[in-house]
Amino acid sequence: MSSLAVRKAEPAAGTTPGAAQGPPLRRRIALVPTLTLLIGALYTLLPVAWVVIASTKSGEELFSTFTFLPGSGFVDNLKDLSAYRDGVYWQWMGNSAFYAGCGALLSTVVSAFSGYALAIYRFRGRETMFNVLLAGVLMPPVILAVPQYLLLAQADLTDSYLSVLLPQILSPYGVYLARIYAQAAVPADVVEAGRMDGASEWRIFSRVALPMMVPGMVTVFLFQFVAIWNNFLLPYIMLSDDEKFPITLGLYTLLEQGANTPALYTLVITGAFLAVFPLIALFLVIQRFWSLDLLSGAVKS
Repeated sequence: MSSLAVRKAEPAAGTTPGAAQGPPLRRRIALVPTLTLLIGALYTLLPVAWVVIASTKSGEELFSTFTFLPGSGFVDNLKDLSAYRDGVYWQWMGNSAFYAGCGALLSTVVSAFSGYALAIYRFRGRETMFNVLLAGVLMPPVILAVPQYLLLAQADLTDSYLSVLLPQILSPYGVYLARIYAQAAVPADVVEAGRMDGASEWRIFSRVALPMMVPGMVTVFLFQFVAIWNNFLLPYIMLSDDEKFPITLGLYTLLEQGANTPALYTLVITGAFLAVFPLIALFLVIQRFWSLDLLSGAVKS
């Protein structure tokens, strides 16, 4: 009788004494990064949700007690925004699309050439040049804005589209990414095989190396497009004609005028909400090409 009681008191084979006391300590610890990510997501998405809800409210609804319930003034806000100064908001959007699209495309081309050259060719001063580029990555853009303004003022290019477009063409971070990706994606044996077959350097780059570098160049284009679209300081220094403003600077001028005309606050919020859509569309389109490029690269290999 006593031996049977002892057997019942002993834990089953393969179990530990603390197994029946809730989830293991490892699971509890694993919840910490998940909760941290959730808190970070809420922290970043809450302002976005506020802009989305606030854009649907009229001026009276916006300045009364605010709740996270949609209002009834989105259509009127959109009409007022389109009618403001004969639709200057849409001109600002077009300017941003021009600056970001052309600037990102030209920057991607320059980064592809430069990164491929730094990764494949061996020449004197290559590492020194690359270290200078790394220093450019670490340098804040605010330090370069005033010297760029002075240089473009000497060339009589300030207050023009080129004054915003030209400084964006060379991206140290884009060149850095292009070099790293070219080193990883373009094997040296493939380049040597092309040279042995009699192909020119341009043909090797355009027909062999560049298709391998496409996913990396898509990343460079995406980063540069977002950086130019959100850029405020450079247009603020370079431009004085508000018809050439990008969307960031245009909304800033509306916000300043809203201090004297509170009705413009609804236009600022609605404009900020609409300004996010091009970036969302770009992410969705580029993510599709990203997946296709990676899949095709895996099939070819």
